[in-house]
Amino acid sequence: MPYGMLTLRLHTPLAHCGLIFGDMTLPSSLRSTLRRISHALVVACLPLFLGGWIYGPQSTFETEGPVAKTQLDVFYVTVWVSTIIFILVAGVLAYATFKFRVRPGHDKNEEPPEQSHGNPMIELGLIALSIGALVVIAIPTLRAIWYTYDVPEAEKANAYEVNATGYQWWFKFEYPSEQIDGTGALVAGNELVIPAGRPVRVNLRTVDVIHSFWVPKLAGKVDMMPNRGNHLWLKADKPGYFWGQCAEYCGESHAVMRFRVIALEESEFAAWISNQKQVARTVAGTQLGAPAPAKVEFASYTYQKQRRNAPGWTEEFDRDPFAAWKNQQQARPQESAELVAQGRKLFVEKKCAGCHTVRGHEGAGVSGPDLTRVGSRTTIAGGLLENSEQNLHRWITEPNEVKPGNKMWFGGYYTLGSNGTWEQQITVNDAEARALVAYLHSLK
Repeated sequence: MPYGMLTLRLHTPLAHCGLIFGDMTLPSSLRSTLRRISHALVVACLPLFLGGWIYGPQSTFETEGPVAKTQLDVFYVTVWVSTIIFILVAGVLAYATFKFRVRPGHDKNEEPPEQSHGNPMIELGLIALSIGALVVIAIPTLRAIWYTYDVPEAEKANAYEVNATGYQWWFKFEYPSEQIDGTGALVAGNELVIPAGRPVRVNLRTVDVIHSFWVPKLAGKVDMMPNRGNHLWLKADKPGYFWGQCAEYCGESHAVMRFRVIALEESEFAAWISNQKQVARTVAGTQLGAPAPAKVEFASYTYQKQRRNAPGWTEEFDRDPFAAWKNQQQARPQESAELVAQGRKLFVEKKCAGCHTVRGHEGAGVSGPDLTRVGSRTTIAGGLLENSEQNLHRWITEPNEVKPGNKMWFGGYYTLGSNGTWEQQITVNDAEARALVAYLHSLK
């Protein structure tokens, strides 16, 4: 028999996928084994579909605000309509396949049944049902688009405004209503703190490529377009800690361009704003040019070089990141004034002050995140690492291993020479990194 006419008769998912290998009947034991393997593969893949995207810090099914809830409702309407259509179509197809299948002993030379163009009533009915299904989906979709586009009119007077700007690969947050004398608007990096129970309008901007602003539990994705203003609004139903993510491919480290949203009670938010407006915290005796302070007992930490893309989180932090954020606002019980003073001096000598701002201290740069309160943040490296001593040490000494292509490495530690090659300008050894960590963690 010619090879092209060979058909595999195998009652497994492989056969149902239409794979054609030959007209052969496999032994029943082999068919049974293949069937068990295929079933095991399906079961093994279920967690991919039923676990990670339903639960977790970036789940769109655990909504914590009205915008995300409205978008989830539209999703469910679409799913139910699509499921009903699927069941009807698949049911009719299965019925027709079973009823009109070729019976044993069928005469292959028999004349085929009379053919026709179809039933006009059935065809018109299907068209009407399709239009009806689209209408059922369209009505809540249009309502959701109208509702999620901007803060509802009834709540606009109470809305809080924030500007979010995307960079490769971090986010800057500016509070235009919180002005600081001689400085301008309050600025923070990678962690957006908002009042809970109050609508927040986020103006979206970018300074380089297209980014996309996404806080899954609070609101859907909206793009940050170059030379074009955009916006979204969100509201947290209650205080909490929420993960955010850039959702538009924007370069080498797009996948690790993250941020956090922290929602606080109104009184806590007001206290946080008041503290943020102050100049950077200064540990006594650590001003540049001051006499060398006496040594203070310092609890050192253990640091080991990490492999590339090693996780930067602890189980303790993951259990309650909101509590960890609150704890991070407090100054450490033991600080080495000497080490902090060394770190502050190195911050200038290593040219960190040229890219970062530390209000009230020496830094006045704008190309990197504002570090005035970096010690109070739970994350560093654009939301990638927990803000621990070990992780900050890792970020300072090997930033390109943590976030490939970042501008601190290419443009800071290394600059492009006249011959077109990258030349190292800044080096940080272990002792210097420890001093810088002590200084940066003192900035509460």
